[in-house]
Amino acid sequence: MDIKSVIMGLTFALIWSSAFTSARIIVQVAPPLSISALRFLIAGLIAVSIAYILGQRAKFSYKQWVGIILFGLCQNAIYLGFFFMAMTRIEASVASIIASSMPLLVALALTTIFKDRLSLLGYSGLIIGFFGVILIMSSRLSNGIDIIGIIQCILGVLALTIATLSVKSASTGGNLFMVVGLQMLVGSAALSVPAIAFETWDVVWDKKVAIAFAYTIVVPGIIATYIWFLLVERIGATKAATFHFLNPFFGVAIAAMLLNEKLSYYDMLGVVIIMLGIFAVQKSKI
Repeated sequence: MDIKSVIMGLTFALIWSSAFTSARIIVQVAPPLSISALRFLIAGLIAVSIAYILGQRAKFSYKQWVGIILFGLCQNAIYLGFFFMAMTRIEASVASIIASSMPLLVALALTTIFKDRLSLLGYSGLIIGFFGVILIMSSRLSNGIDIIGIIQCILGVLALTIATLSVKSASTGGNLFMVVGLQMLVGSAALSVPAIAFETWDVVWDKKVAIAFAYTIVVPGIIATYIWFLLVERIGATKAATFHFLNPFFGVAIAAMLLNEKLSYYDMLGVVIIMLGIFAVQKSKI
């Protein structure tokens, strides 16, 4: 893997992990599905506007439209919708740890459904990384945790796995900002239905919440998604997905700094194991 891909992956992981903390701040004072729908509406309109300025147009093949819609539904509506709901119940650091299990599911899907193959080193790296996630989670579970929030995160991770596998079909054609914007609008439309049906719009705005909301729209929403599409196109879904193993490190660290969430020795040990797993996967042949 070249240095540019590594930098892209690390930048994406850092930004993506920070979204758990900003989301945790937002959902403390806002209905999770309604605020998510609004977030994707604003981010989608911004991205589509940028695309038009750059000369990009919504001209895609049937396969590309399917990929865009699938990605928008799975990542934005289901994955992030479930995670926003979960973070009304669990800490941001716990959510980021669960999200980091996604690479193992991507590799499993690629090998069982699409008949791709990892080397022995690659499989070993994924297992090692997942063990690091389990180590961190076990220490958190022993201290008591909301089971409904955990289930919501697990369902979200399954949807994220499907979204990751759909990126390649959604991101071809050169109109990348248009793709980013459209899949966000798909997510907004999908989340609006349960938001209207089950939630009441009641948001307590203050400076902290406004900054977190704006940050979530622009940085994790637009910038991170753009980097993610480029990264998957560059190195493939399996290797790109391994950067999600960094979510425990960045997610726990950011939550500890900004939200004063606890950081234990098990967290730090788990992070070291996870990074060893990433190194093994990146050194393997796919």
